[in-house]
Amino acid sequence: MIKCLKYEEIDRERWDQCIDRSFNALPYAYSWYLDIVCEDWSGLVEGDYERVMPLNLGQKFFIPYIFQPFFTQQLGVFSQGLLSANKVKSFINHIPEKYKYGELNFNSQNKIPETKLPYKDMPNFELDLISPYPLLKANYSKNTLRNLKKSKDKGLKIVHNLQPETLVSLFQMNKGGELKHIKEKHYMRLTRLMHTLIHRAFGEIHAVVSAENEVVAAAFFIRNSQRLIFFFSAISQGGKEQGAMFYLIDQCINQYSGTNLILDFEGSADANLARFYKGWGAQNTHYYRYVFKKLPSFIMKVHAFMQKIKK
Repeated sequence: MIKCLKYEEIDRERWDQCIDRSFNALPYAYSWYLDIVCEDWSGLVEGDYERVMPLNLGQKFFIPYIFQPFFTQQLGVFSQGLLSANKVKSFINHIPEKYKYGELNFNSQNKIPETKLPYKDMPNFELDLISPYPLLKANYSKNTLRNLKKSKDKGLKIVHNLQPETLVSLFQMNKGGELKHIKEKHYMRLTRLMHTLIHRAFGEIHAVVSAENEVVAAAFFIRNSQRLIFFFSAISQGGKEQGAMFYLIDQCINQYSGTNLILDFEGSADANLARFYKGWGAQNTHYYRYVFKKLPSFIMKVHAFMQKIKK
């Protein structure tokens, strides 16, 4: 039986144990992670926490809705046992009726049956690191190898003692200036999240320092027993010119080669990023984005108009 439990009704220890034991575990689904990225969440729970699905809650114009928070690429149903497409659909059917609008990213192990459900196939890129480094490098693209060659003899080196604040600042001073939708509150939440992940032994920072001892590229990775997630990164103009991010990822692949980890690049639908990820030999996997709208017609018209303005 699937029940919808409010935040205060959830047994957080059992919830997190379910994520730990799930064959499709992702760090985004732990209760402490959800606490940081979402101010209010509840959960669908089956049986004695055999399967769970978080619901991140918001409200606009007095209308409750479900949304996919920043910094959580995939959520959906997490299961300790077999998980069929019909079971996933059953969880969808147990979303309370009062939520008239929702956007949810299901994880890649959640299969949605061939129905009229409004979902979109989203790309992701993953690289299995089980092979030795020479075999992994043999699958790099010519462009990736060319940029790696460019990074040689530049005096670059990897350091691991960078603070999350320095990584966020490097991003803000470069790419962040182009992304007006990311506000200061998001950077504060991201910094808190990275500190928490490091404290709980789920996070690590890899940074590239130039010959002049300047941080020119950095990346935060989330790591559990199954995945190494390329979660957040930043690079300076000088770092781009020296191929610093290519150097960083290559060093990371070398470090974790021959392990059971999957390097998860977290996307992307952006053609340039997709090309960059594929250049490491990563395979295009996918997950489903499910959107439902059961709003009154006049609200739907206002929503469509606002979306048009944003574009």
